[in-house]
Amino acid sequence: MFKELIGKEAKDISPSPFGRWLNGKFIEASAGSLTIEFVVREELTNPAGIMHGGAIAGLIDEVMGMTTYFLGKTGFYVAVNLNIDFLRPAKLGEKLRVISEVIRDGRTIAHAECKVYNEEGKLIAKAASNLALTNR
Repeated sequence: MFKELIGKEAKDISPSPFGRWLNGKFIEASAGSLTIEFVVREELTNPAGIMHGGAIAGLIDEVMGMTTYFLGKTGFYVAVNLNIDFLRPAKLGEKLRVISEVIRDGRTIAHAECKVYNEEGKLIAKAASNLALTNR
């Protein structure tokens, strides 16, 4: 199932309206891990011309959510917390790689970590989140 995702864009396959709008491209996928590529579009930037911190948080949250979705459990994961360290700016037009991994998949809580890299392979941001499995 995961290999079918490679090269596809979220606008064509994501059940998430926000995910479709962000429109990441699936680069790598396996059980408990995803790599999605995004382009920094103008509407994701702040007045300084760099990617807005909230937009970076949105990318991270969306990819972590997709990663837990593909664990195949009945229900839906929601973030309980999201801790982000912003380390470098992301520039307009730049491609970002967002890599998410489920570190622990418990009965009702999953713990995921995520890193965002620019085209040069420099770390833009890193995050950790606990996600709760709901009945939805």
